Amino acid sequence: MPAARLPLVVTADPDLLDDLLRLAAAGGTKVDVAPDPAAARPRYGAASLVLIGADQLEACLRARLPRRSRVAVVGHGEVAEPLWRAANAYGVEHIAELPTAESWVVERFAEQLDQPVGRVLAVIGGRGGAGASTLAAGLAVTAARGHRRTLLIDADPIGGGLDMMFGWERRDGLRWSALAEAGGRVDPPSLLGALPRDGDLVLLSFDRDASPDLPAEAMAATIDAGRRAREVIVVDLPRRLDDAGVLALECADHAVLIVPAEVRASAAAARVAGMVQAHRDELSLVVRGPAPGRLRARDIASALGLPLIGTLRPEPAIAQRIEHGLPPTVDGKGPLARLCRRVLSDLMRDAALVAAA
Repeated sequence: MPAARLPLVVTADPDLLDDLLRLAAAGGTKVDVAPDPAAARPRYGAASLVLIGADQLEACLRARLPRRSRVAVVGHGEVAEPLWRAANAYGVEHIAELPTAESWVVERFAEQLDQPVGRVLAVIGGRGGAGASTLAAGLAVTAARGHRRTLLIDADPIGGGLDMMFGWERRDGLRWSALAEAGGRVDPPSLLGALPRDGDLVLLSFDRDASPDLPAEAMAATIDAGRRAREVIVVDLPRRLDDAGVLALECADHAVLIVPAEVRASAAAARVAGMVQAHRDELSLVVRGPAPGRLRARDIASALGLPLIGTLRPEPAIAQRIEHGLPPTVDGKGPLARLCRRVLSDLMRDAALVAAA
């Protein structure tokens, strides 16, 4: 099973940190520590629980960290009422005053034990038409064919819609517009139970006739639900990242950039890679053929400074199947299916290594 993520403690107060480390030990878990919101940002979205020290609450509000669930403020004194109202409006659920709330904090830490957390894989195209949606769909279908509980997230508001790739556009189920109206405040099991599904695969996509705006808090709630109840979460990201896309990118365990083997596509991909790496360090590359100018995949990888994890040959049959509402890799055959199995194997192997550590 995927490994649980550590709770994140954000404080520069040494006395408060000592208390929280002691309470975490009493709850049987370790914690990740960040002294300020800048250090917390790369780990904020993926943490299983966030405890913000009262000394850093105002700084965190100013920094506009991504809205998410399971966030509490902990301190040795009362939090001023105006600051509490601002924090609550931004998604902070509790304020715990020590030492009175020590048992409550221990219980929150203890809840993190043995909690399976799904692995998030983000896919982004180096240019329009690069094949990111096809790769994302292929990864999700392959994971589900391997009997892994899978959530596929369509995060591209102006894309063609992953539901059409599956022939699910008329299926009943929750879409982004309904989740956005709820402000991201949903019960995770209820959210996943309301999505269109087929076996182990569930999909969250956009309405055709609703606003394409995707609030970050809705994305946070979706990834939180996925981590709790799914083994694999695949996110199809837009090339122009909005707040929701940035949050998903920062939460992802792995991110993959797919690039056609063309000079102009590689130049566009360099800009996309730079944008992605502003939010995360790890990024892998898939190069898709054909190569009209005989560009080699390893040369593209070298030019972009990214590790090459796979190449793809043309598969006309995939495009034909998609036109008829049949998703890629549904038969488990071909170069794309093989690449997806390898990427997912690496993703889950990493999860096992983290769990063993």
